[in-house]
Amino acid sequence: MWGCSLTPDSKPGFIRRMRFAAAVFALGSLTLVVSSTDGAREEPRIVEKVTRLPVSLNNDFEFRKTKLFFLSEKAPKAGERARQTTSTTSLGGKSTSPSQKTATLQDAPITFERQYRMFGAVTALDQRQRFGNYFDFFWRTKHSSDVTVRLEYRQEKLHEHVQAQEISYRNVRGTRKTEFRVIGDDYFDDGRVIAWRCLLIENGRIVAENRSFMWE
Repeated sequence: MWGCSLTPDSKPGFIRRMRFAAAVFALGSLTLVVSSTDGAREEPRIVEKVTRLPVSLNNDFEFRKTKLFFLSEKAPKAGERARQTTSTTSLGGKSTSPSQKTATLQDAPITFERQYRMFGAVTALDQRQRFGNYFDFFWRTKHSSDVTVRLEYRQEKLHEHVQAQEISYRNVRGTRKTEFRVIGDDYFDDGRVIAWRCLLIENGRIVAENRSFMWE
């Protein structure tokens, strides 16, 4: 009698709990999809023709930090690792060179960076497509605006020829991170990046600039 009296009452509660769990799972899945979409990495587009733009530097736009990494085919030895990666700070939208406010990452971060960049590259072909130059630019705008971030660069085998990649953002404000890569076939065909400059562009004008020491 005891077991029979509990069974009818427990079924509605069990069903309600199952429905609630299913609703929570569905909501969690939807949130995951939305988060993945919002957090997707912006892919740069190639600039077919690099043209000069007017310069109108604006203190409302500035580069905060730049991280450069060269992923070579062979892992560097301990004494060579210090030259692999640098982190450069740039304030006020003014250009900087490697001699200004530069901090060199040591062995442990270099090893981690290589592992991070090579993660998931199983075959030799996969690994080949990861080798080359990586650029991470951290920048900020103080008011909402449409901003284009452009990386202009020269490669060893192309000498003075300038190439460019860019990513555009609509109605952005605050701090952002933009990533560029010259890797895989682009790196093996044309060589390492030997000089570069990164631009923040608003309304067709350069409002902030960060450049390498070798850029002229």
